[in-house]
Amino acid sequence: MIPGQTIDVERLSVAAENAVELDRVLLVADGDRVLVGNPLVSGARVVAQVVAQHRAPKVVVFKYKPKVRYRRKHGHRQSLTRLSIQHILLPE
Repeated sequence: MIPGQTIDVERLSVAAENAVELDRVLLVADGDRVLVGNPLVSGARVVAQVVAQHRAPKVVVFKYKPKVRYRRKHGHRQSLTRLSIQHILLPE
């Protein structure tokens, strides 16, 4: 991620236009310096702004068994939160 990038994540219970701070960072790369967590990078944070709450396109799941008249059709739409990355704060 870079500041200014927009990403979709699983739905967060935060209203649109609010800021959210993500503190569970797995990896941080700043030019030549790369910090890999074990499992998390302590002290690293990402500050993002919630752009919108929306739903992904529908995924159709179709089960079928030939010759036995078994057919099941289900649809699923995942709830997502669109985030705009503001800052990436590195540990000291």
